[in-house]
Amino acid sequence: MDSTRVLLIRHGQSEGNAAGRFGGHTATPLSAHGRREAEATARALLAEKDSITFVASSDLLRALETAEPLARNLKADVYRTSAFRERSVGQLEGLTFEEAAEAHPDEYAALLRRDFEHVMIGGESYRQLLDRAAGELDRLIEEHRGGTIAVFSHTGTICILALHLMGALDAPALRPVWIHTNNCGITRFKVRADGYVRVQAVNDTRHLINL
Repeated sequence: MDSTRVLLIRHGQSEGNAAGRFGGHTATPLSAHGRREAEATARALLAEKDSITFVASSDLLRALETAEPLARNLKADVYRTSAFRERSVGQLEGLTFEEAAEAHPDEYAALLRRDFEHVMIGGESYRQLLDRAAGELDRLIEEHRGGTIAVFSHTGTICILALHLMGALDAPALRPVWIHTNNCGITRFKVRADGYVRVQAVNDTRHLINL
């Protein structure tokens, strides 16, 4: 039975990551180290036996810059979509963690406890993130059945999409589960046409070991 490979790839280190600031929907670029991570990730993906057939990315700069080296080598266009953006954290965007905790303690506490339904002031909830991102991923899997889809996104979005593929977000009451992804970590799935999902790797960073 045909399987569709899904690779969820976090962007490389951004300038915001390096400064310890919340990214959210901010258009922060990659740092110099992040650009090296992106190039190493492209080399690793190009060396795999199953060739990538479709490249998608969040439309935020740090994700697009991470997708670019792979797309350039594949001579492929990048499908850009706001559906794969990071969760908007509203008032916390651009702040350091310390600044956020001091200026907006209630919002910061809700973020730390992974409150799935909490809507950030000026931002969104994890539920809203799930609603916009999961439907788009499901559509791409159906559209590219039998291929290999590389999706460049963000740590919060990748967590939600991974839990979605594993069926962990189907219950009416949700526990605060979190899957952490490092910069340029790759999370790998195989999705069969009958809906069977195989988790092949979570947060694979072997390709970054020499950086």
